[in-house]
Amino acid sequence: MNNSDSQYKQMIETPIPKLVGSLAVPTVISMLVTNIYNMADTFFVSRLGTSASGAIGITATLTLMLQAIGLMFGHGSGSIISRALGSRDENRADRLASTAFFASVIAGGVIGLGGLLFLSPLLRLLGSTETVLPYARAYGFYILMAAPFMVSSFVLNNIMRYEGKAHLAMVGLTTGAVLNMVLDPIFIFGLKMGVYGAGLSTALSQVISFAILLYMYLSGKTRCRIAWRMTAVYEIPLILKNGLPTLARQGMNCISSMLLNQAAAVYGDTALSAISIVNQICNFIASIMIGIGQGFQPVAGYNFGAGRTDRLRRGFYFTFLLGECVLTALSILFFFAARNIVAAFRDDPEVVRIGISMLRLQCISLIAQPYATCANMMFQSIGETGRATLLATTRNGLYMIPALLILPRLLGLFGIQIAQPAADVASLLTAVPLVTGFFIRCKRSETAEP
Repeated sequence: MNNSDSQYKQMIETPIPKLVGSLAVPTVISMLVTNIYNMADTFFVSRLGTSASGAIGITATLTLMLQAIGLMFGHGSGSIISRALGSRDENRADRLASTAFFASVIAGGVIGLGGLLFLSPLLRLLGSTETVLPYARAYGFYILMAAPFMVSSFVLNNIMRYEGKAHLAMVGLTTGAVLNMVLDPIFIFGLKMGVYGAGLSTALSQVISFAILLYMYLSGKTRCRIAWRMTAVYEIPLILKNGLPTLARQGMNCISSMLLNQAAAVYGDTALSAISIVNQICNFIASIMIGIGQGFQPVAGYNFGAGRTDRLRRGFYFTFLLGECVLTALSILFFFAARNIVAAFRDDPEVVRIGISMLRLQCISLIAQPYATCANMMFQSIGETGRATLLATTRNGLYMIPALLILPRLLGLFGIQIAQPAADVASLLTAVPLVTGFFIRCKRSETAEP
């Protein structure tokens, strides 16, 4: 039995808990380490002052913009690749992988250059105050310089996951993340580069991570191959269409983050700093659910492509319940430790005061995320683009954006703090009927088969 046959057999015959678990562990580790080094940036830069800490929140929105493009190509190609491998069409998988990779390199270069040319206006648009702007410029410059590597890394990473090679993706991501955590204090304090050092450290780590991920493909360790000769421009529209839910989700995330920064800026740099810190903490918790869900995605794509909707259904509910248990436990822990956690980043009484209430509110709403996250990932993995796009736009778009435009006007700073929790609950209520209806149709189809 060759490697392709072995991989296929594993994806459609291994018991669901074992299969999802084996794929989720490396993706969870990758997500955790990635978010830890984002938190490390926030932690070390916060030592430089409240305005510097606020700059991380501004540039985080810039990073989200690059993620939106990279993940669009990565998820857009990866979910089709997993279905192609599930139906044994390996040549198409190679073609899609090559096309998505080279398209993402070009897109990252264009965005990076455009951002550098209009850096200050862009950062002001993202919510930077004049006191935060110098720090945001210093960090954002290096982020944009590394844009082609960052965007294409998301493609390489996601294709590995979708073909069931999550452990290889973990190696590339964790190496870059650990390098960033080591270089941060050296550049920021040892070489006295300040925020410039944090930006340079992040950029270098992204380049190293990219090089490791690309090596996996060039050395034949992955199922898919990448080469310029295998690119096919005619595949790009389908990749973009399939990646639309991710672009919608990440794009709405960018817009809501921008509005959040703008709303917080009214209350000064302390509010910007507190929100930046809390968002990093909550992203750390939520990344575990995303990692678990990403472990489910190749299972969903393979088994749907192979006609095994019974395994698709079992995989969904196993993933949801696992994520719910983990996030509930962590939310309780972080709720009661909120004061100490926020103070560890920035021991400013006003930052701590704002951060505590916001962190506790978000801890409560994190419990609502697993179901909606699983639903969005499942629909995208099986090609249900319409449902996936709808769910992708709910949390940070259809619900979060109106909440940020309305609630602060009615409730002031508390309105900013409660906007995200309200969006989480509304997203859950939207996802339940969509998933229920889909599985009812799947069950009827299974029953009707001879």
